Amino acid sequence: MERFGTVAIVGVGLIGGSIGQALREHGLARRVVGIGRDAARLAEAQHLGAIDVATTEIARGVAEAEIVVVCTPVDRIASDIIEAARASPPSALITDAGSTKRKIVREVEADSLARGKFVAAHPIAGSERSGVANARADLFAGRVCVLTPTEQTPPALLNRARDFWSSLGSRLIEIDPATHDDRLARTSHLPHALAAALAALVGPDLVPLAAGAYRDVTRVAAADAALWTPIFLENRDAILDALDAYDRSLAGFRAALEAGDEARLSAWWNLGRENRRRFEGQNGGGTVAS
Repeated sequence: MERFGTVAIVGVGLIGGSIGQALREHGLARRVVGIGRDAARLAEAQHLGAIDVATTEIARGVAEAEIVVVCTPVDRIASDIIEAARASPPSALITDAGSTKRKIVREVEADSLARGKFVAAHPIAGSERSGVANARADLFAGRVCVLTPTEQTPPALLNRARDFWSSLGSRLIEIDPATHDDRLARTSHLPHALAAALAALVGPDLVPLAAGAYRDVTRVAAADAALWTPIFLENRDAILDALDAYDRSLAGFRAALEAGDEARLSAWWNLGRENRRRFEGQNGGGTVAS
């Protein structure tokens, strides 16, 4: 069921590798080209079946691409998109997998050529594990992919992006870039920061006493700092707003605890409990990866 010709993936790690595996496993593309900086990692991606061919040159890799998916760290995505737009066919669709959208979209749309080929996307799927060795063809099945079109997004191109991401099994949500960043600051970026903070609080002497609660709350703290540091910086203002809201919530807990107010403590806990139950109801028991 070939739906696409050549698909080029810039950055063949967990996300890019999973896109490649899904395309190849389901016969959705005639050829999958992997593009990256490290020839050894590209060779691994080819060996694992995530891509058909590999190159370290963006221009060469996208020269015949019908679709280009940029899966590099968020601080490189815009420049990679602009470079791909220069070398790809006039009719190419370029999309991305970045966890932030506002700055990327602004920079890409400032380039007249790139904005005519680009539809911003964020597949909300992943893991604390990185690298193509952890890629899975079913990573996007049933997961949300957020598209963030603007007034400058060509409608026909948006339809092609919808078709591409839904072909991987994604459920689509469409919002504007600023709203995306504000919401992801609370649902993803701040939780990752809090996980790292708690993990740092529990030193080697306390690890023997850590069990399920510590494991579940800190799981995403095992992710790569090289991935998350740029995300924090790209979405700094929204994360700071989310951190302010969290501080207010924690201050309410502190005040109730200091006062020995059982009713307030119970109400504080139950608000979180109900929101967690709502998440579990929408995500099959709450087992969705980050």
